[in-house]
Amino acid sequence: MNPSTQSSHARSSVHPRPVGELLREWRQRRRMSQLDFAVEAEISSKHLSFLETGRSQPSREMVLHLAELLDVPLRERNSLLMAAGFAPMFKEHALSDPALQPARDAVELVLKGHEPYPAIAVDRHWQLVAANTPANAFMGGVAPALLTPPVNVLRLTLHPDGMAPRIVNLSEWRSHLLARLRRQIEVSADSALADLLKELSDYPAPAHTAEPAASGVAFAVPFQLATDAGVLSFISTTTVFGTPVDVTLSELALESFFPADPATAAALRHLAQA
Repeated sequence: MNPSTQSSHARSSVHPRPVGELLREWRQRRRMSQLDFAVEAEISSKHLSFLETGRSQPSREMVLHLAELLDVPLRERNSLLMAAGFAPMFKEHALSDPALQPARDAVELVLKGHEPYPAIAVDRHWQLVAANTPANAFMGGVAPALLTPPVNVLRLTLHPDGMAPRIVNLSEWRSHLLARLRRQIEVSADSALADLLKELSDYPAPAHTAEPAASGVAFAVPFQLATDAGVLSFISTTTVFGTPVDVTLSELALESFFPADPATAAALRHLAQA
């Protein structure tokens, strides 16, 4: 390859994609027809077609309006703005930044207040941000390499050298986590999550999987973990910050585990006292 060809290739490889093309992809990802989305956006289908094909350029306000209707993540909204020739709107601070100190305090408050039940905080790629004492206790007995930061919670859970051998209903819980990850990929179009899904899907199932213990939970998939205190059964909930305007904060999620039966609640109280 001669220098001029190489230079041309380098420019094309970093050239941003047209904003109309990106908007069309997000619309299709949300499974909306052009007509339905135009009605939702209160613009003509012809104008939307012109925007998607590049015959018209959207204003900054239009980009934000369409991104809001399509529920585009804040990180990708910045990409849409830049593709349209505008400056990014949403800032991205590191979680250690003093600007996010109130958010860190809120996370620690929720995690501590959830004890004696386990709770963790994860980022958009399921990397562990923080955990309370009960959650840390249940991560014992796994391969040290899986606990080397950054710790990926899904990898830690489903890896054969991680928590997987102790998950009583591994097949059921694995299916739940992979389905949840697929939905997250559909919403975010995150290639790193797609790579993670492929990795997790390729993990071999344990040679012998115990029959799931009766949980009495009919409304959610329980997480059943074999411990020295017996089989503990949990249901989980996810908490996110409301109306965040910081990219990092918008991608932070708190996973809280609640006892699914009285025996688990009693065992956790006893472990906390001990």
